[in-house]
Amino acid sequence: MKHLRRLWPYLRRRRGELAWGLVALLLTTALSVASPWVLRRAIDDLTLEITRGKLWQYSAAIVALVVVEGIFRYWMRMVLIGLSREVEFELRNDLFAHLTRLSAGYYKSHRTGDLMSRATNDMSAVRQVLGPGIMYTANTIATFVGTVVLMFAISPLLLGLSLLPLVVVSVLVRIVGRRIHDRFEDVQSQLSDITALVQESLSGIRVVRSYAQEPHEIAKFEAANQEFLRRNVRLIRLFGSLYPGIQLLMGTGSLLMMWLGGSMVVSGRITLGDFVAFGVYLAMLHWPMIALGWVVNLFERGEASMGRIAEMLEAPVSIDDAAARPGPAIRGDVEFRGLSFDYDGVPVLHDISLDVKAGTTVAIVGPTGSGKSTLVSLLPRLHEAPAGSVRIDGRDIREVPLAQLRGAIGFVPQETFLFSDTVGGNVAFGVPPAEATPERIAWAAEVAQLAKDIRDFPKGFDTVVGERGITLSGGQKQRTAVARALAVDPRILVLDDSLAAVDTETEEQILHGLRSVRSGRTTFLVSHRVSTVKDADVILVLREGRLVERGTHEELVAGGGFYADLNRRQLLEKEVETA
Repeated sequence: MKHLRRLWPYLRRRRGELAWGLVALLLTTALSVASPWVLRRAIDDLTLEITRGKLWQYSAAIVALVVVEGIFRYWMRMVLIGLSREVEFELRNDLFAHLTRLSAGYYKSHRTGDLMSRATNDMSAVRQVLGPGIMYTANTIATFVGTVVLMFAISPLLLGLSLLPLVVVSVLVRIVGRRIHDRFEDVQSQLSDITALVQESLSGIRVVRSYAQEPHEIAKFEAANQEFLRRNVRLIRLFGSLYPGIQLLMGTGSLLMMWLGGSMVVSGRITLGDFVAFGVYLAMLHWPMIALGWVVNLFERGEASMGRIAEMLEAPVSIDDAAARPGPAIRGDVEFRGLSFDYDGVPVLHDISLDVKAGTTVAIVGPTGSGKSTLVSLLPRLHEAPAGSVRIDGRDIREVPLAQLRGAIGFVPQETFLFSDTVGGNVAFGVPPAEATPERIAWAAEVAQLAKDIRDFPKGFDTVVGERGITLSGGQKQRTAVARALAVDPRILVLDDSLAAVDTETEEQILHGLRSVRSGRTTFLVSHRVSTVKDADVILVLREGRLVERGTHEELVAGGGFYADLNRRQLLEKEVETA
């Protein structure tokens, strides 16, 4: 149970609640095993003489025991089950917080559906261990100890004969428990596959419908679901055989007790009350033995699930604040100093050196795959650049706290992502709630040329955009993302090919609005359009990860290189369109 040991710190913080819950459990068990002992005394006493007073006395004693036991049983469940919910709450928060700190590379190698399954289904299995698992384990142990002690007091010989089957029960539980663990891991793994399949199919439902692939996706899901059913049946078949096996063995113990106990009553070695109480105690052992199988199943499932959760919790946070220290507000000076970068050993950028003063607009162009997006993604540390190769205001970027760094950068990536929220909520996403005024949101939407669309929406800024902004066009999504970046009032603005989905007229309007906004801000424009970058202070041309050209629009056109050729081709395309 090495993975479940990770839960101990959560339980240690709640050791007071755990102790109170276990005390309530022990009192519940003590009162429970006391009832048959009272019944034993009652039978032996009433066998000698039956009176109304004795009947009332013993009846009242048994009822009182049951009532008080019920009170403590209620508190036992409230405390221990409630504790499991609290730990689940804290563990889920810790897991989500850890996931938000992991680098972009982690999510490239892990499917979203699989992560979702671990954070939901596996988390529930872990909670079952913390609540019912702990409660029934302690209850089983306490009941077993209490009943065995009292049964021994009645007849050691009868106890030894009755408990012989328990040796076989313990061996059975040990063997079957290991198999349950393995099969449950298989079930959870397949459930992760199903969750990932559903998530991908629903996210790409437009593509599925466009290519008429509904039957194919349904068939894929049916096959995965069939495999999930098969693995569950294997688990249920194994788990289902455990209970009857335990009951059969316990029934054998009861049969032996009836045979020997009856003989002992007849011979006078024990009283009738002893025999009845012993039978009740033996019956009370049936549930702990059955619960033992169920608890083993819970712990094996929990161990498997906690192992899958632990894989996420143990994923290293490659980008952190270990070397960061508080500093002055970011002005916007950016320097790339001999920057080289690779993805898992594959070189992407080679010896990039550039000094950008605050307030400068830098445009980056180049063929697809030349490293443009990679270069700008290093600014907010979405990927980790080598130490000292990227500097902000003269400081190594690693020395700037992440919250301060990213709070000063308005980043619009190539792939626009909108949350299932209102338009206004998406625009104000990065703004502190106290500062997200309607005027600020409206200003950002106006600059991004989104305001005119919002006026046509049924509820204006309160219009819900749907999951990933599905109700908006591609251009509206990109303009919403631009507005979101502007709303945070960044010192550094990064537009990574973020105007590709808008027409040239709208693009010109956005750029016109950005001219005044860019004043005093460092701006990085990544684009394939010359019309987007021609007014930049400096234009960089990347090819195969190397900086091959730099200068103004006029200088690069006169230079006759890649940029000049790109400009010539786009001018020709524009002439053809207008002809």
